[in-house]
Amino acid sequence: MEIAIIAHDMKKELMTQFCIAYCGILSKHNLCATSITARYISDATGLKIEKMLTGEQGGEQQIASRIAYNEIDILLCFRDTRPQAQFNTEEYELLRLCDMYNVPVATNIATAEALICALDRGDLDWREIVNPRSAINRKK
Repeated sequence: MEIAIIAHDMKKELMTQFCIAYCGILSKHNLCATSITARYISDATGLKIEKMLTGEQGGEQQIASRIAYNEIDILLCFRDTRPQAQFNTEEYELLRLCDMYNVPVATNIATAEALICALDRGDLDWREIVNPRSAINRKK
């Protein structure tokens, strides 16, 4: 499965800890993440992660594009939950695309754990049937 990972600055450490805890499961899948998040995770876990651009440079849009082309099966997106956090249109678009293309998404650690455990049990194998692979994923 193709797993995309995004973590806002305030959540990068939490995402890294999550990936350390579930490194065994994540290592069986293809991962991509925004650049700085990818570096945090790969440095801490040794996981192979395709680095996208940083969020500020368009990394979230790159992931959104992959969702639209059925190249992402799960999105883990730990968002900044502080009351003063600004509305992010890219974040809204990511969530909208996940709804449109039936991509399971976790915006917090509790949901991420449920998704990763479901993935490990095979509960998300329906993604292989409902959303056929794009040409890019068939080559992997």
